[in-house]
Amino acid sequence: MMKILLAEDEPQLSHVMQTALGTADYNVDAVFNGQEAVDAVKKSAYDVIILDIMMPVMDGIEALREIRSMGNKTYVMMLTAKAEVDDKVTGLDAGADDYLTKPFSLKELLARLRSRERRADDYSTDQLTYGDLTLNNPEQELVSQNSIRLANKETELLNYLMLNKEKEISSAELLTHIWNGDPDADDQVVWLYISYLRQKLAFIQSKVRIEGSKGGSFKLTE
Repeated sequence: MMKILLAEDEPQLSHVMQTALGTADYNVDAVFNGQEAVDAVKKSAYDVIILDIMMPVMDGIEALREIRSMGNKTYVMMLTAKAEVDDKVTGLDAGADDYLTKPFSLKELLARLRSRERRADDYSTDQLTYGDLTLNNPEQELVSQNSIRLANKETELLNYLMLNKEKEISSAELLTHIWNGDPDADDQVVWLYISYLRQKLAFIQSKVRIEGSKGGSFKLTE
């Protein structure tokens, strides 16, 4: 299940979109201005961020620039009531991945989200760095003072934690994103792989650590 942050200041439109996204089995957090969107991104991991451009406190373009300045690579779709090319160019230059011009069809929005879901693997990053730690995804190699190879699920898990560094990620979120809701996977499986990663981080003498305890949330931190 994809987790979506919806930043739309029009209450009625926000409600309609939340209902449509929820009916399509997406998990939605709704905020109503750009600053709230930035604050939400700092705290939680999202698969897609939907940002209206015209919002109070901080507009969508400013919010997007701040989100990208944090190194966040989450897929961002901008909403605008304007059809001007300059408006779209500004958003794309700020780091937007897609655009919808109001008024838009909810069917089109859902179709774009399904397309994004199908192509999620196309947006994986070959190499991620955090602190003294580097993860080479294609080689499944973890490097710090030493290097070590990882198993498939270890790589996927650490990749997700690194993409969402310093955020608390629940065991339920990890089961959804890494184990794709596998009915045979549970909190014990998540804990087992967290333990494997902790051992390997210790082996390569990295200062990066995974905080958290069994059945709870986990956070990658220095």
